Amino acid sequence: MDATNAPQIVEYASQSVNFTPFATKWIPCSPRFVCLGTNPRNTGAMVVYELNKGKLKETAKVTTPAGLKCATFGASFFEKRQMATGDYKGKLNIWDLNNMKKAVFSVQAHSGIVHCIDGVGGLNIGGGAPEIVTGGHDGCVRVWDPRQTRPVCSIEPAKGEHARECWAVAFGNSFNDSERMVATGYDNGDLKMLDLRAQKLVWECNVNNGIVDLQFDRKDIEMNKLAVTTLESRFRIFDMRTYHPSEGYSCLTQKAHKSTVWVAAHLPQNRDVLTTLGGNGTLNLWKYRYPAKRREDDGKGNPKGVMGSLDLLNSKRFSEQPIVSFDWSMDKPGLCTMCSLDQQVRVAIVTKLNKV
Repeated sequence: MDATNAPQIVEYASQSVNFTPFATKWIPCSPRFVCLGTNPRNTGAMVVYELNKGKLKETAKVTTPAGLKCATFGASFFEKRQMATGDYKGKLNIWDLNNMKKAVFSVQAHSGIVHCIDGVGGLNIGGGAPEIVTGGHDGCVRVWDPRQTRPVCSIEPAKGEHARECWAVAFGNSFNDSERMVATGYDNGDLKMLDLRAQKLVWECNVNNGIVDLQFDRKDIEMNKLAVTTLESRFRIFDMRTYHPSEGYSCLTQKAHKSTVWVAAHLPQNRDVLTTLGGNGTLNLWKYRYPAKRREDDGKGNPKGVMGSLDLLNSKRFSEQPIVSFDWSMDKPGLCTMCSLDQQVRVAIVTKLNKV
Protein backbone atom coordinates (compact mmCIF):
# COMPACT_ATOMS: atom_id res chain seq x y z
CA MET A 1 0.00 0.00 0.00
CA ASP A 2 1.15 3.57 -0.72
CA ALA A 3 2.87 4.77 2.49
CA THR A 4 1.22 8.18 2.24
CA ASN A 5 -2.23 6.55 2.41
CA ALA A 6 -1.34 3.82 4.90
CA PRO A 7 -3.12 3.96 8.26
CA GLN A 8 -1.01 5.37 11.09
CA ILE A 9 -1.18 3.97 14.63
CA VAL A 10 -0.84 6.67 17.28
CA GLU A 11 -0.81 6.26 21.06
CA TYR A 12 -3.25 8.80 22.48
CA ALA A 13 -2.97 8.21 26.23
CA SER A 14 -1.72 5.61 28.70
CA GLN A 15 -2.15 4.89 32.37
CA SER A 16 -0.36 2.50 34.72
CA VAL A 17 -2.55 0.40 37.02
CA ASN A 18 -1.80 -1.34 40.31
CA PHE A 19 -3.36 -4.66 39.28
CA THR A 20 -2.83 -7.19 36.48
CA PRO A 21 -5.24 -6.18 33.69
CA PHE A 22 -6.93 -8.87 31.59
CA ALA A 23 -9.68 -7.04 29.69
CA THR A 24 -10.63 -3.58 28.44
CA LYS A 25 -14.04 -2.74 26.95
CA TRP A 26 -15.52 0.51 25.64
CA ILE A 27 -18.77 1.50 27.31
CA PRO A 28 -21.26 1.84 24.41
CA CYS A 29 -22.07 5.39 23.25
CA SER A 30 -19.64 7.07 25.64
CA PRO A 31 -16.00 8.29 25.88
CA ARG A 32 -15.46 5.85 28.76
CA PHE A 33 -14.10 2.33 28.98
CA VAL A 34 -13.70 -0.34 31.66
CA CYS A 35 -10.45 -2.06 32.56
CA LEU A 36 -10.60 -5.14 34.76
CA GLY A 37 -8.22 -7.69 36.20
CA THR A 38 -6.75 -9.17 39.37
CA ASN A 39 -5.21 -7.53 42.43
CA PRO A 40 -2.12 -9.01 44.15
CA ARG A 41 -4.36 -10.58 46.82
CA ASN A 42 -6.45 -12.37 44.18
CA THR A 43 -9.39 -10.00 44.51
CA GLY A 44 -10.85 -8.42 41.38
CA ALA A 45 -10.35 -4.86 40.16
CA MET A 46 -12.79 -3.01 37.90
CA VAL A 47 -11.96 0.58 36.93
CA VAL A 48 -13.84 3.00 34.69
CA TYR A 49 -11.73 5.54 32.77
CA GLU A 50 -12.85 8.58 30.81
CA LEU A 51 -11.02 10.41 28.03
CA ASN A 52 -10.35 13.91 29.32
CA LYS A 53 -8.14 16.43 27.46
CA GLY A 54 -5.61 13.87 26.25
CA LYS A 55 -5.45 11.97 29.53
CA LEU A 56 -7.27 9.09 31.19
CA LYS A 57 -9.34 10.11 34.19
CA GLU A 58 -10.45 7.44 36.66
CA THR A 59 -14.16 7.92 37.38
CA ALA A 60 -15.05 4.75 39.32
CA LYS A 61 -13.29 1.81 40.91
CA VAL A 62 -14.61 -1.38 42.53
CA THR A 63 -12.93 -4.34 44.23
CA THR A 64 -14.65 -7.70 43.78
CA PRO A 65 -14.24 -10.92 45.85
CA ALA A 66 -12.51 -12.84 43.03
CA GLY A 67 -10.11 -11.82 40.27
CA LEU A 68 -11.80 -10.86 36.99
CA LYS A 69 -10.71 -12.54 33.74
CA CYS A 70 -13.05 -11.50 30.90
CA ALA A 71 -15.95 -9.20 30.04
CA THR A 72 -18.52 -8.33 27.37
CA PHE A 73 -21.28 -5.80 26.69
CA GLY A 74 -22.63 -7.99 23.86
CA ALA A 75 -25.87 -8.98 25.63
CA SER A 76 -26.64 -5.52 27.04
CA PHE A 77 -29.12 -2.96 25.76
CA PHE A 78 -27.84 0.54 25.01
CA GLU A 79 -29.97 2.12 27.73
CA LYS A 80 -28.73 -0.21 30.50
CA ARG A 81 -25.03 -0.58 29.57
CA GLN A 82 -24.68 -3.69 31.69
CA MET A 83 -21.39 -5.57 31.51
CA ALA A 84 -21.07 -9.33 31.99
CA THR A 85 -17.85 -10.63 33.58
CA GLY A 86 -16.27 -14.01 34.29
CA ASP A 87 -14.03 -14.48 37.34
CA TYR A 88 -11.43 -16.81 38.83
CA LYS A 89 -13.97 -18.57 41.05
CA GLY A 90 -16.15 -19.57 38.11
CA LYS A 91 -18.87 -16.95 38.52
CA LEU A 92 -20.72 -15.10 35.80
CA ASN A 93 -21.76 -11.66 37.03
CA ILE A 94 -23.63 -8.81 35.33
CA TRP A 95 -22.89 -5.27 36.53
CA ASP A 96 -24.81 -2.04 36.25
CA LEU A 97 -22.10 0.56 35.67
CA ASN A 98 -24.23 3.25 37.32
CA ASN A 99 -24.12 1.28 40.57
CA MET A 100 -21.20 -1.13 40.72
CA LYS A 101 -21.42 -1.98 44.43
CA LYS A 102 -23.24 -5.25 43.73
CA ALA A 103 -23.84 -7.38 40.64
CA VAL A 104 -27.41 -7.30 39.32
CA PHE A 105 -27.12 -10.95 38.21
CA SER A 106 -24.81 -13.68 39.53
CA VAL A 107 -24.56 -17.40 38.86
CA GLN A 108 -21.96 -20.13 39.41
CA ALA A 109 -21.14 -20.77 35.76
CA HIS A 110 -18.10 -23.08 36.06
CA SER A 111 -16.16 -25.05 38.65
CA GLY A 112 -12.93 -23.16 37.86
CA ILE A 113 -11.75 -20.01 36.10
CA VAL A 114 -14.07 -18.51 33.48
CA HIS A 115 -11.47 -18.05 30.73
CA CYS A 116 -13.65 -16.43 28.08
CA ILE A 117 -17.01 -14.80 27.48
CA ASP A 118 -19.05 -13.36 24.60
CA GLY A 119 -22.51 -11.88 24.18
CA VAL A 120 -25.04 -11.36 21.41
CA GLY A 121 -28.53 -9.92 21.01
CA GLY A 122 -27.71 -6.64 22.74
CA LEU A 123 -26.38 -3.34 21.30
CA ASN A 124 -28.67 -3.94 18.27
CA ILE A 125 -26.27 -6.66 17.09
CA GLY A 126 -27.77 -10.02 16.16
CA GLY A 127 -31.34 -11.27 16.07
CA GLY A 128 -33.10 -13.06 18.89
CA ALA A 129 -32.92 -12.74 22.67
CA PRO A 130 -29.75 -11.56 24.42
CA GLU A 131 -27.48 -14.46 25.35
CA ILE A 132 -24.06 -14.92 26.93
CA VAL A 133 -21.62 -17.78 26.33
CA THR A 134 -18.84 -18.71 28.75
CA GLY A 135 -15.93 -21.13 28.51
CA GLY A 136 -14.04 -22.42 31.52
CA HIS A 137 -11.11 -24.25 33.04
CA ASP A 138 -13.44 -27.21 33.60
CA GLY A 139 -13.69 -27.75 29.83
CA CYS A 140 -17.37 -26.77 29.73
CA VAL A 141 -19.02 -24.24 27.41
CA ARG A 142 -22.34 -22.84 28.60
CA VAL A 143 -24.88 -20.50 27.00
CA TRP A 144 -26.87 -18.28 29.37
CA ASP A 145 -30.07 -16.26 29.15
CA PRO A 146 -29.54 -13.36 31.61
CA ARG A 147 -33.17 -13.73 32.73
CA GLN A 148 -32.61 -17.18 34.29
CA THR A 149 -29.97 -18.90 36.41
CA ARG A 150 -29.77 -22.22 34.55
CA PRO A 151 -27.80 -22.53 31.29
CA VAL A 152 -29.78 -22.65 28.05
CA CYS A 153 -27.21 -25.05 26.64
CA SER A 154 -24.14 -26.79 28.06
CA ILE A 155 -21.31 -28.60 26.27
CA GLU A 156 -19.37 -30.75 28.72
CA PRO A 157 -16.57 -33.34 28.49
CA ALA A 158 -17.72 -36.96 28.46
CA LYS A 159 -17.66 -38.76 31.80
CA GLY A 160 -14.15 -40.03 32.53
CA GLU A 161 -12.66 -38.00 29.67
CA HIS A 162 -9.77 -35.63 30.43
CA ALA A 163 -11.22 -32.10 30.28
CA ARG A 164 -9.46 -29.71 27.89
CA GLU A 165 -9.62 -26.08 28.99
CA CYS A 166 -11.82 -23.84 26.86
CA TRP A 167 -9.81 -20.67 26.13
CA ALA A 168 -12.02 -18.92 23.57
CA VAL A 169 -15.71 -18.58 22.60
CA ALA A 170 -17.52 -16.48 19.98
CA PHE A 171 -21.09 -15.99 18.76
CA GLY A 172 -21.86 -15.76 15.04
CA ASN A 173 -24.46 -16.37 12.32
CA SER A 174 -27.12 -14.45 14.31
CA PHE A 175 -28.77 -12.94 11.24
CA ASN A 176 -32.37 -13.63 12.30
CA ASP A 177 -34.36 -14.53 15.40
CA SER A 178 -33.68 -18.28 15.22
CA GLU A 179 -30.19 -18.81 13.76
CA ARG A 180 -27.17 -18.63 16.05
CA MET A 181 -23.77 -20.39 16.15
CA VAL A 182 -21.11 -20.64 18.87
CA ALA A 183 -17.46 -21.28 18.03
CA THR A 184 -15.27 -22.70 20.81
CA GLY A 185 -11.49 -23.06 21.03
CA TYR A 186 -9.53 -25.30 23.40
CA ASP A 187 -6.00 -25.53 24.80
CA ASN A 188 -5.16 -28.56 22.63
CA GLY A 189 -6.10 -26.77 19.39
CA ASP A 190 -9.61 -28.20 18.98
CA LEU A 191 -11.99 -25.83 17.21
CA LYS A 192 -15.71 -26.70 17.44
CA MET A 193 -18.88 -25.14 16.04
CA LEU A 194 -22.24 -25.55 17.76
CA ASP A 195 -25.57 -24.76 16.09
CA LEU A 196 -27.77 -23.45 18.91
CA ARG A 197 -30.99 -23.76 16.90
CA ALA A 198 -30.41 -27.44 16.11
CA GLN A 199 -28.60 -28.03 19.45
CA LYS A 200 -25.85 -30.05 17.81
CA LEU A 201 -22.17 -29.96 16.92
CA VAL A 202 -21.92 -29.17 13.21
CA TRP A 203 -18.15 -28.95 12.63
CA GLU A 204 -14.84 -29.54 14.37
CA CYS A 205 -11.15 -29.55 13.48
CA ASN A 206 -7.74 -29.19 15.14
CA VAL A 207 -5.38 -26.30 14.38
CA ASN A 208 -2.34 -27.92 16.08
CA ASN A 209 -1.82 -25.17 18.67
CA GLY A 210 -3.85 -23.93 21.64
CA ILE A 211 -6.55 -21.47 20.57
CA VAL A 212 -6.29 -18.16 22.43
CA ASP A 213 -8.99 -16.06 20.74
CA LEU A 214 -11.88 -16.37 18.27
CA GLN A 215 -13.95 -13.76 16.47
CA PHE A 216 -16.40 -13.77 13.58
CA ASP A 217 -15.99 -10.71 11.35
CA ARG A 218 -19.67 -9.95 12.08
CA LYS A 219 -22.08 -11.60 14.51
CA ASP A 220 -25.26 -10.41 12.79
CA ILE A 221 -24.76 -11.76 9.25
CA GLU A 222 -24.57 -15.23 7.75
CA MET A 223 -21.17 -16.67 8.71
CA ASN A 224 -18.51 -15.06 6.52
CA LYS A 225 -15.05 -15.22 8.10
CA LEU A 226 -13.74 -16.54 11.42
CA ALA A 227 -10.41 -15.36 12.87
CA VAL A 228 -8.60 -17.88 15.11
CA THR A 229 -5.46 -16.91 17.04
CA THR A 230 -3.14 -19.49 18.58
CA LEU A 231 0.11 -20.15 20.35
CA GLU A 232 3.31 -20.44 18.28
CA SER A 233 3.00 -17.12 16.39
CA ARG A 234 0.09 -18.02 14.14
CA PHE A 235 -3.43 -16.98 13.36
CA ARG A 236 -5.90 -18.33 10.84
CA ILE A 237 -8.77 -16.95 8.79
CA PHE A 238 -11.49 -19.46 7.90
CA ASP A 239 -13.92 -18.80 5.03
CA MET A 240 -17.24 -19.84 6.59
CA ARG A 241 -19.39 -19.44 3.47
CA THR A 242 -18.48 -22.73 1.76
CA TYR A 243 -18.33 -26.09 3.55
CA HIS A 244 -16.57 -29.02 1.87
CA PRO A 245 -17.80 -32.49 2.95
CA SER A 246 -14.30 -33.89 3.58
CA GLU A 247 -12.01 -30.85 3.96
CA GLY A 248 -14.39 -28.62 5.92
CA TYR A 249 -13.95 -24.85 5.69
CA SER A 250 -11.00 -23.40 3.76
CA CYS A 251 -8.34 -21.69 5.82
CA LEU A 252 -5.53 -19.15 5.43
CA THR A 253 -2.65 -19.40 7.95
CA GLN A 254 -0.49 -16.37 8.76
CA LYS A 255 2.63 -16.10 10.95
CA ALA A 256 2.87 -12.98 13.09
CA HIS A 257 4.37 -11.39 16.20
CA LYS A 258 7.06 -14.10 16.76
CA SER A 259 5.08 -15.13 19.84
CA THR A 260 1.56 -16.04 20.94
CA VAL A 261 -1.13 -14.12 19.04
CA TRP A 262 -3.36 -13.09 21.95
CA VAL A 263 -6.18 -11.22 20.24
CA ALA A 264 -7.90 -10.78 16.86
CA ALA A 265 -10.36 -7.89 16.55
CA HIS A 266 -12.26 -6.90 13.41
CA LEU A 267 -12.98 -3.22 12.85
CA PRO A 268 -16.73 -2.68 13.51
CA GLN A 269 -17.04 -0.25 10.58
CA ASN A 270 -15.18 -2.51 8.08
CA ARG A 271 -15.24 -6.27 8.57
CA ASP A 272 -12.25 -6.84 6.26
CA VAL A 273 -9.86 -4.86 8.47
CA LEU A 274 -8.59 -6.56 11.62
CA THR A 275 -5.92 -6.18 14.25
CA THR A 276 -3.86 -8.89 15.90
CA LEU A 277 -2.07 -8.35 19.20
CA GLY A 278 1.00 -10.31 20.14
CA GLY A 279 3.04 -11.58 23.05
CA ASN A 280 5.87 -9.29 21.96
CA GLY A 281 3.75 -6.20 22.66
CA THR A 282 2.99 -5.31 19.03
CA LEU A 283 -0.22 -4.39 17.25
CA ASN A 284 -0.54 -5.48 13.61
CA LEU A 285 -3.19 -4.02 11.31
CA TRP A 286 -4.32 -6.28 8.44
CA LYS A 287 -6.62 -6.03 5.42
CA TYR A 288 -8.21 -9.19 4.02
CA ARG A 289 -8.53 -9.17 0.23
CA TYR A 290 -11.07 -11.51 -1.33
CA PRO A 291 -10.14 -13.75 -4.29
CA ALA A 292 -11.67 -13.25 -7.74
CA LYS A 293 -14.11 -16.07 -6.95
CA ARG A 294 -14.81 -17.44 -3.49
CA ARG A 295 -15.62 -21.02 -4.43
CA GLU A 296 -14.55 -23.61 -6.97
CA ASP A 297 -15.45 -27.17 -7.89
CA ASP A 298 -13.15 -29.85 -6.41
CA GLY A 299 -13.58 -32.04 -9.50
CA LYS A 300 -16.09 -34.32 -7.78
CA GLY A 301 -19.04 -31.96 -7.89
CA ASN A 302 -18.47 -30.50 -4.42
CA PRO A 303 -17.96 -26.76 -3.89
CA LYS A 304 -14.74 -25.79 -2.11
CA GLY A 305 -13.88 -22.39 -0.62
CA VAL A 306 -11.07 -20.30 -2.10
CA MET A 307 -9.06 -18.13 0.26
CA GLY A 308 -7.93 -14.58 -0.40
CA SER A 309 -4.83 -12.89 1.02
CA LEU A 310 -3.83 -10.73 3.98
CA ASP A 311 -1.95 -7.44 3.60
CA LEU A 312 -0.08 -6.00 6.56
CA LEU A 313 -1.06 -2.31 6.60
CA ASN A 314 1.01 -1.24 9.60
CA SER A 315 2.56 -2.42 12.84
CA LYS A 316 3.48 -0.69 16.09
CA ARG A 317 5.13 -1.86 19.28
CA PHE A 318 3.45 -0.58 22.42
CA SER A 319 4.94 -2.75 25.16
CA GLU A 320 7.65 -5.21 26.17
CA GLN A 321 4.97 -7.51 27.58
CA PRO A 322 2.02 -9.29 25.90
CA ILE A 323 -1.03 -7.19 24.94
CA VAL A 324 -3.82 -9.42 26.23
CA SER A 325 -6.97 -7.42 25.43
CA PHE A 326 -8.08 -4.98 22.74
CA ASP A 327 -11.36 -3.31 21.89
CA TRP A 328 -12.42 -1.05 19.00
CA SER A 329 -14.86 1.77 19.68
CA MET A 330 -18.18 1.18 17.91
CA ASP A 331 -18.84 4.92 17.86
CA LYS A 332 -15.55 6.43 16.62
CA PRO A 333 -13.79 4.56 13.78
CA GLY A 334 -10.13 3.99 14.62
CA LEU A 335 -10.41 4.67 18.36
CA CYS A 336 -9.26 1.67 20.42
CA THR A 337 -8.19 0.64 23.90
CA MET A 338 -5.85 -2.14 25.01
CA CYS A 339 -4.12 -3.47 28.10
CA SER A 340 -0.87 -5.36 28.57
CA LEU A 341 0.82 -7.42 31.27
CA ASP A 342 3.24 -4.58 32.12
CA GLN A 343 0.22 -3.15 34.00
CA GLN A 344 -0.51 -0.47 31.43
CA VAL A 345 -3.80 0.47 29.86
CA ARG A 346 -3.67 2.48 26.64
CA VAL A 347 -5.90 4.33 24.23
CA ALA A 348 -4.75 4.59 20.61
CA ILE A 349 -6.03 6.05 17.34
CA VAL A 350 -5.67 4.40 13.93
CA THR A 351 -5.95 6.97 11.14
CA LYS A 352 -6.98 6.78 7.46
CA LEU A 353 -9.09 3.64 7.85
CA ASN A 354 -11.51 5.07 5.30
CA LYS A 355 -8.79 4.74 2.62
CA VAL A 356 -7.93 1.05 3.03
